[in-house]
Amino acid sequence: MSIALVLLPDFLLILVGVLLSRLRAFDAAFWAGAERLVYFVLFPALLFRSLATGAGAIGDSLPFVATGLAFTLAGIALSFLARFLFRLPEGDFAACFQCGFRFNTYLALSVAERLQAARGLAAVTLLVGVLVPVVNLAAVGMLARGGEARVLPALARNPLVLACVAGLACAALGWPLPAVADRVLSSLGGAALALGLLTVGAALKLRLDGTLPLPAVAYWTAVKLVVLPACALLVGRLLGLGESLLQLAVVMAAVPTAPSAYVLATQMGGHGRPVALLVTLGTLLAAVTLPLWLAATG
Repeated sequence: MSIALVLLPDFLLILVGVLLSRLRAFDAAFWAGAERLVYFVLFPALLFRSLATGAGAIGDSLPFVATGLAFTLAGIALSFLARFLFRLPEGDFAACFQCGFRFNTYLALSVAERLQAARGLAAVTLLVGVLVPVVNLAAVGMLARGGEARVLPALARNPLVLACVAGLACAALGWPLPAVADRVLSSLGGAALALGLLTVGAALKLRLDGTLPLPAVAYWTAVKLVVLPACALLVGRLLGLGESLLQLAVVMAAVPTAPSAYVLATQMGGHGRPVALLVTLGTLLAAVTLPLWLAATG
């Protein structure tokens, strides 16, 4: 029960986003601007500061990162298996492929901060820095259908990737942040998670209109919310992760797919409606499954 109460504020923020998006004062243009603000300014500030000031304090970072790579690669493999399990139109498969391994970064970081304060935030930020290029390469590569020239430049311009690289470099070189810069970045980062979760709620769209067969919906949802956390728990224990890092690895694996998966699918010519269904259903179910997985790490 205590774990569920810890997670409750984050899911309530998502619910507030859902409710605000239904009000005429907060239209689609407002949410599009808010998403861009979070993605290009607030969230990179959070990632950079967290890594620049806290990356060196993370013990056992190698097995922690290895655990993250293990469950992510497992999700990619299982998502690709869906091509042979279900007879889906190519546009549906290419769009939904990412739903088995992409993660809601805002929710993961917010939960990590609530559970373990600054140390949890720094640890999950490190994992984000490693996994963002991996999941984007897989997702964009599938949607591009072999268009490698479109994938690598997109990664090189990704503000999250750039912020993580810069933060890790700053930490590795031992450069302290000037006091003024640290306060500005802290203020920007503090706004990132709350506004990010509000935009998550605003982006949710549940349309049970037969765009995706029920077995495929169940498969991708189970992969993301059941199989990946189980993989994180198993691999983390095999690699000897301490209790705190094991908990954070499970958090990262157990959060639902990010709503940005829908944006990516539509921008690259994939089919957005089945992705919207998977993202929304996964977010709703994660309110139940995430506390259960966190309880299993205790």
